[in-house]
Amino acid sequence: MKQFEVPNIYRSQLISAVKAKRKSEDKLKKDFSPTLLDFGGLQIYLARHFGFCYGVENAIEIAFKTIDENPGKRIFLLSEMIHNPQVNADLQARGVQFLQDTYGKQLISFDDITKEDVVLIPAFGTTLLIEKVLNEKGIPIEKYNTTCPFVEKVWNRGEQIAKKGYSIVIHGKPKHEETRATFSHAAVNTPTIIVNDMAETIKLGKYITGEVNPELFYTEFKGQYSEGFDITKDLQRFGVINQTTQLATDTQAISDYLKQLVMTHYRLDETTIAERFADTRDTLCYATNDNQTAVTHMLQTAADLAIVIGGYNSSNTSHLVELCEQKLPTYFVDNADKLLSKEAILHCNWHTKATSVVANYLPSHQPIKILMTSGASCPDAVVESVIQKLVSFYNTSKTVADIIAEFA
Repeated sequence: MKQFEVPNIYRSQLISAVKAKRKSEDKLKKDFSPTLLDFGGLQIYLARHFGFCYGVENAIEIAFKTIDENPGKRIFLLSEMIHNPQVNADLQARGVQFLQDTYGKQLISFDDITKEDVVLIPAFGTTLLIEKVLNEKGIPIEKYNTTCPFVEKVWNRGEQIAKKGYSIVIHGKPKHEETRATFSHAAVNTPTIIVNDMAETIKLGKYITGEVNPELFYTEFKGQYSEGFDITKDLQRFGVINQTTQLATDTQAISDYLKQLVMTHYRLDETTIAERFADTRDTLCYATNDNQTAVTHMLQTAADLAIVIGGYNSSNTSHLVELCEQKLPTYFVDNADKLLSKEAILHCNWHTKATSVVANYLPSHQPIKILMTSGASCPDAVVESVIQKLVSFYNTSKTVADIIAEFA
């Protein structure tokens, strides 16, 4: 896999040593057990896979190269490059300005930019409408497009089934940048609708089977279907694609539910289901799959608590928190500063995004065992800083330097 030039401020000597050792011992990535960092009284189990993915490193490399290669030019990002506060703040410190917030609210008018400006498309991609606006201004978006290849793979999958006459159901968060972009690319080819979760999927299923008055659909799913969508006919034949950072198990459950509903409603079997339901397979990216699988295996280790590190508006990170919370006390932080002391942590509720101080989050016994992972947009340096902070709370028998030496 391609190696990217990512600023050293995002790298970590500790995490690099750990990842290199695990990779050399497990080249085929079949071992999903966590890595033990044993400091003595403090034991940290790192997930087998975590941190920057291919798409994030690709986006960061393009962004920082663009800044270096365009001195004196105004450089804009359509919205956050990725969902990590440190990376976005670093780009802003280098003079990059955001045209929109993460929900698409305009911060700087498109009328204020010219063909002399540079506009970066973030890793999530963007809508065809925005691409059209930029093209009409003469801005070369292809040169500064950091859209993740795995997001583009989903768009291609949608286009393939649209050409075969299928409509599209997207499993995603309707307000998320990636889902908005995927919706735009799908809706230009075929009737398209977004479902956020299984609860909405079940509601949609009742419209497919005709159990509910179709007129109610347009209110219940307002803002989530394409222009001209006809609920009485547009879901007679469809396929499911998704936002790449959703929980794999959720997407699979939604797809399985709709497939079974279609089979029952139209009296089909596995040999005839393709008449009504497209075989799209899983469209989650490799990093999302690996990170979620690594957390599932990590949770088999007995521990006192889990710490998940990443941006609070990061979808893939929130799902890692969700998985951990099912097993043991879990704390969601975006940097080491949120570990206020040995007695208190500033934790983010992944549902509401509200933060609150949790007291006595670290048990008094030793050794204390902590599971740890991070999202696909979280720099390894941030993970190391959290580890360093935890080590500072204890009179450990080993230092971070000692652990680095063990993995070197």
